[in-house]
Amino acid sequence: MGSSESTVPRPPSPPPPNPELDKPWRKFDWGQKEDLKKKLENFCPSHPDVKDIKILLAGPIGAGKSSFINSVDSAFLGRISSRALVDTSGGDSQSFTKNLKGFSIRSGKKTLPFIFKDIMGLEPEAFEGSQTEDIINAVYGHVKDGYKFNEEKPLTFKDQQFNHDPNLSDQSFCLVYVLPANILQYTDDRLIDKLKIIRQRISERGIPQVVVMTKMDEACPLVQKNLRKMYTSKKIKEKMELCSAKVGVPMSHIFPVKNYHDEIDTNNDVDVLILKAIEQIVHIANDRLEDSESF
Repeated sequence: MGSSESTVPRPPSPPPPNPELDKPWRKFDWGQKEDLKKKLENFCPSHPDVKDIKILLAGPIGAGKSSFINSVDSAFLGRISSRALVDTSGGDSQSFTKNLKGFSIRSGKKTLPFIFKDIMGLEPEAFEGSQTEDIINAVYGHVKDGYKFNEEKPLTFKDQQFNHDPNLSDQSFCLVYVLPANILQYTDDRLIDKLKIIRQRISERGIPQVVVMTKMDEACPLVQKNLRKMYTSKKIKEKMELCSAKVGVPMSHIFPVKNYHDEIDTNNDVDVLILKAIEQIVHIANDRLEDSESF
């Protein structure tokens, strides 16, 4: 006769941990799209000498800087826009953006008073992608629009394209790092070191820094199915905390978004995340502009 132990059923395995928090960790109103659009359409820079606030976008190659500009444009226009050219080849590790270019944002027939400056993508290697000095000089307004970046040599005060005497309108009052969700887990530390150098240098002049985290839908199955899970997803919160720890930007200055890629129509949930990020960025930049005379 067999042992009675063999008939004892195994205890059930514990259920997998819940990937979702009981309640959102960041308060977010998903119905505020039209309100945000109106606020941004009525925004005015706080300084009489500045008619539009410059915001510089920096980040690694393929992070989605140009896609972010197009997504902002799309959210205001109510249709998919592709003014900022995006490299979709996927096989080229080189930065698609080679020149410093400014993009104004339109809503209907109105041009809004902020301009996004797109710069060549960062790479870990010392002499590839945009140089840290170029990004710092671009923030301070020393790099003229249209300047073609040289991967091997940053712009210096001896160059013709160097703006020796930038006015307030030439300067950027916020630096936005566009970083894809998974980059901080797999990226080369040399890239993080470049970001830290930039952060330290421009912090000395009181320039605020913000992170826009892209590709959040690719980072979390919950969010891929439903964007409204963005602030209840444990995975998304962990990625944002890792970003804050590695780059040194506070959580309150990190905004998760989904860019438009293959869509042919806009979506309210995509738009509201983008517009909220823009509202925060514009106000952070404007606060720094207000303080500009004290620096």
